[in-house]
Amino acid sequence: MKNKAGILMGFVLGLTGFLLLFKVVFLNHIPPEDELAPGMVVLAAILNGVLFAFVGYVTQNYVEKKRS
Repeated sequence: MKNKAGILMGFVLGLTGFLLLFKVVFLNHIPPEDELAPGMVVLAAILNGVLFAFVGYVTQNYVEKKRS
């Protein structure tokens, strides 16, 4: 599990960061009667999580190579 920590932390950070930012920036300015596509919001959050997981993977590999 130690070698997957960067990927897991990156995914969780990207997913929750996107959802929090979406709530703070967009949902406060959208009236309640407007419809949102929740599936697209979740899909965008997952894609953002995957992007951050990749960044975490690259960072973890860089740090491991630097230690050796």
